[in-house]
Order: sequence, then structure tokens, then C-alpha cells
Amino acid sequence: MVQLVGSLRKELADSVSSCKVLVVGAGGIGCELLKNLVLTGFKNIEVIDLDTIDVSNLNRQFLFQKKHVGKSKAQVAKESVLHFCPDANITSYHDSIMNPDYNVEFFRNFTLVMNALDNRAARNHVNRMCLAADIPLIESGTAGYLGQVTVIKKGLTECYECQPKPTQKTFPGCTIRNTPSEPIHCIVWAKYLYNQLFGEEDADQEVSPDTADPEASWDPAQSAARAEASNQDGDIKRVSTKEWARSTGYDPIKIFNKLFKDDIMYLLTMDKLWKKRKAPQPLNWANVQQMACSQEEASGPGLRDQQVLSVRGHSQLFSSSVETLRAQLAEKGEGAQLVWDKDDPPAMDFVTAAANLRMHVFSMNMKSRFDVKSMAGNIIPAIATTNAVIAGLIVLEALKILSGELEQCRTVFLNKQPNPRKKLLVPCALDPPNANCYVCASKPEVTVRLNVSKTLVLSLQDKILKEKFGMVAPDVQIEDGKGTILISSEEGETEGNNSRCLSEFGIRNGSRLQADDFLQDYTLLVNVLHCEDLEKDVEFEVVGDAPEKAPAPSAPEEAKNIANGNQDSALPSTSSKAPAEQDDVLIVDSDEEPSSSATDVAAEPGGHKRKLQDAETGEGRSKRKRLEEPATSADDDIIALD
Repeated sequence: MVQLVGSLRKELADSVSSCKVLVVGAGGIGCELLKNLVLTGFKNIEVIDLDTIDVSNLNRQFLFQKKHVGKSKAQVAKESVLHFCPDANITSYHDSIMNPDYNVEFFRNFTLVMNALDNRAARNHVNRMCLAADIPLIESGTAGYLGQVTVIKKGLTECYECQPKPTQKTFPGCTIRNTPSEPIHCIVWAKYLYNQLFGEEDADQEVSPDTADPEASWDPAQSAARAEASNQDGDIKRVSTKEWARSTGYDPIKIFNKLFKDDIMYLLTMDKLWKKRKAPQPLNWANVQQMACSQEEASGPGLRDQQVLSVRGHSQLFSSSVETLRAQLAEKGEGAQLVWDKDDPPAMDFVTAAANLRMHVFSMNMKSRFDVKSMAGNIIPAIATTNAVIAGLIVLEALKILSGELEQCRTVFLNKQPNPRKKLLVPCALDPPNANCYVCASKPEVTVRLNVSKTLVLSLQDKILKEKFGMVAPDVQIEDGKGTILISSEEGETEGNNSRCLSEFGIRNGSRLQADDFLQDYTLLVNVLHCEDLEKDVEFEVVGDAPEKAPAPSAPEEAKNIANGNQDSALPSTSSKAPAEQDDVLIVDSDEEPSSSATDVAAEPGGHKRKLQDAETGEGRSKRKRLEEPATSADDDIIALD
């Protein structure tokens, strides 16, 4: 007769109480997961989270109360969970999981690892550490009503990086500075402007008109008109935006007229930009203030943040926010900088006002503060019930692993609506590793196309190895027969190489670089493909078998109207349409249970079906086999497990 301890077999209950698990993240999913673990019988738990508790967390992260605001999430979560099970042994770390202290040996202390993260960089890192330590990883994520859970085991399943992930949506600098056509372009511009005026200046976040825009290609005969425009008050060529603003004492009216009148007049001199676009309309502070008082009232029903102010209302909001931010900057002292935060009211007011004024200039429909905050903060609505369901699924998969039934583990998708078989939870078979994965393949290898005469060593380190391929502290050696060290993770050893081009070290078409990250116990072979005709603003491209190339879109994107803002496609993340910022979403909604790398159809309100396309790239994925034997059984982000 089977002996039970609670609802578990005695053997499984003993494994649960004796095993040691690591929970990475103590947010929306993490809170639910920690509670589930101790109530299931897990006694040895370690939890790590770098974040502190914010007021906005309290509606769903139930382990926290108002008195905990500002404290460590990991520490408070530990204290709260101990009320459920005082004899549990819980260790908390208020730290980043990417800290070198948490190396492969640290991960080998655990029976399994459970991710409850909200960013891709940390997910990539934990994925690699679990592969190196050969420890099972349970990955999860949620976005609104949608969620998913999967199991990753070295050599048996796909790792987190086996399949393409949609890259974060970016926009060409000339679009942001010269020819915005969607509200999101104006919101990005406003965030850049905040940093240029009050924060850390970044040359890549310039907001003044881009005179190098190849589309402008103006006639030299018009130089007199351009010179006259640039000599107006608020000269865009005179000094940096911050220096000019300081010289005016951060006068809101002068800043307003520079941004929305003088700069726009300068743009109008680039007449070739406006042959197929609706030209922008400059705004003058004095004229805006003379608008009828009735226009000042906010329009639309709902809460104040969900109403859209008039142009005059936004101009006054712009003025008041500039004055508030100027005072905050003065309080911090000489050389101080402000950091933009969506939860800082003056900062949010500034971005809302500046973005909406620019939308009006470029003939777009203005947005409410709520919508602007959703887009500016890349906010994905978090729902406590979704987090609870996903946390429960994580524990179910953990019990399968501890029972020695890894083959029974599944990727499980939580859908917003029941599929044709009336299922909200859709289990999918786990896929085997991708032989061409640049992380978990036996010999990871990629080919990178770049210009060796222009690419700096620093760009190779930061933009390619760290940002693109997720390394933390890479060491790079040139396979030239001499073992030349190009990049060293030891501070000061190769810093002199940073400003030099790759070609200066004999790197040319066909050269091979060996990149090692000793923290991640990871080695990547990089084949260099020299190319002199990369597209504008493209520094490098990953080619070959690296998971960069996703399948071609099943249908061409709908053509956009050439008039600015006529196709108002930039919706807030709270919209019913799939927002571009819903990171890594993959939903299965079908009468079949495909493998975890399949994409199926998502039901639309009218009962029709559509291919659910990649949230960032609009690229669909092909359907796979049906799962013959359904399984008995995704915090503020959703993972891509294509």
C-alpha cells in the first residue's frame, strides 16, 4: 500500500523536504511560488532578488505590505513566508544573480532552480549557469492573462536560448529626431529629451534635428534659409542641449519655443523630407496660451490619468514639470543628474507633456498620461491570478523532476480564452536541444558580419559579446597561431585596445575569435565576416546558424499611410492588441497540443483565428506535431520558448 505524507507519496515527500532549491526573483511570480513551496513541504529554499519593494507592487505581490516599501524583496519575502512554515530553512540574498559570487559551484548546491525573473539578460545568465552546473531549470513568465512554464535540462531539452527571441524594438535615430510617424516615436524622443536636459547625456540619444539624414539631401542653394533658421533663439548648433538649457536658467518658455518652434522650423527647411509626408506644424508658446479656455479641459471619460489634455493643457504641464525638475536638480548640487523613473510624477509629467506636444506638431492623436506611462515604462499589465496559476504549475513540474519523471515534464501555456477544446492550459512536449544553438551546442559557434576597419574592440566586447550574446565578463583570444589576447576580463590588462579597430590586430575576413566567459563556464567561437556595405545604423549582423534569423513572416505587413500618425499603431501595453513591448510572448491556442517550439492560432473575439505573430518582429512560427498523451498537468514578463 502506498504510504502518503499529506497528498504526496512518502518517497516524494522525503525528496521534497530534503532537496535544496533556488528561487531567482521575489516579485509577482516569486511571491506566489515561495508560498506554494513551503506549503508543499519544501524546507530548504534560497531566494535572490536585487529589487526593493515599491508601492506599485502591493496590489499583487501579497507577501509585501505598505510598511515594507523600500525594503529588500528577498528579505521581506523570506520573513513573510516563514509565517506559513516557521520551521523552513530559507536564505535570502538582496543581490543580482549575475554577481560573480554566484558561480557554477554555487548553482551546483541546488537540486533544481526556479526562475521568476522579469528581464532577458538575467534569464540568459541563469540558463547558462544551470547548463554549466547540469541542474534542471524551471523557467516561467506572465503577461496579463497569458503565461507559460517550461523545464530546461542539459542534453535533454531546448535551453532558453535555443530559439530566436524578438530583439527589443528600436527605431532609427533619424526617425526619432526628424520624421516621427507613431506616438511611440514621440515618447522615445521625450525620454531622450529628459536625459539630455536633466540626466546623463548620451550622444546616441540626441533630440535635435538630424542634419545627416540621408533622406533630406537638400539643395545647397537653400543654405541661406537653413542658416537663418538655425540662428534663431535656441540655436540647435550652438552647444549641447543641457548647456543651452542651463544658460537660460531652464526657462520653460525658451525651452518650449526651441523644441516645438525653432527646431521644427529648421526641419521644414529639409523640404525633401516632406514631399511624401505631412509637414509638421510649429508651436509658439504665446499662441498656444491664447487658445480658447474651453480647450484646456481634459477630454474623455474615466480617471484623470486616462484623460487627454488639450495642447494648452500639455504646454502648462510641460512648464510646471520643467520648473519642478529644475528645482530637484538644483537641490542635488553642481554636476548632479536625475534618473528617469516612470513612478516619479514630475518625470512622468514631463515625458507625457513633451511627447504629446510633439505628437500634435506631427499631426498625431495625443495620448493620455496612462497610455504614455504604459509605453514609456514598457509596462505589461500584471494580474495576481495569472501569477498564482503559473506558480502552481512551476511546483507541479518540480514534483515531476523530484519523482525522477523528467520525461513527463511539459511546457504549459496559459491562455486568455479557452481553445476549441475548451482548455485554458495547453501542455506541449519538450523539444530536444537545437544542434545549432550558440549556447548549449557541443561546440558553440557563430558567424558575425561586420566592418573590421570600423568596429572597435570596445564595440565587440559591449555590443556583440555582452549585449548580443549575453556574456558577463568575456576574455577574447585571436586564433592567429600566436594566441593574441584581444580582450581580458582582468581590469586594466587590455583597456588600451578598446579604442582600436579590429583590423589593427590583423583581424580580417575569415578570422576566428575564441570568447570565454569563465563565470558562465561558456566558450563561443566567433567567425568574422568582413563587410563594407552594412545598412545604415547597423554595426554588425549575426548570420549562419545563430538563433537570429527567424522564419519569414507569413503575410506582408500592412502598408502604412505616408501621412504622419494616420496609422496610430503604437498602442499602450494595456491595449487589447499585442503591444510591441510584450517581451517574448508565445501563446498556443488550438485544438492540438503542439511541441513547445510551435506556434498555433489565437482566438479572436469574432471566433476567427489568426497566426499569433512574434510581438516584436511580426514573424510567425510553424506548427509542430500533436502531443498524443496530454500532460496531467509565464512575473511581469513573458519568456520566449518558441
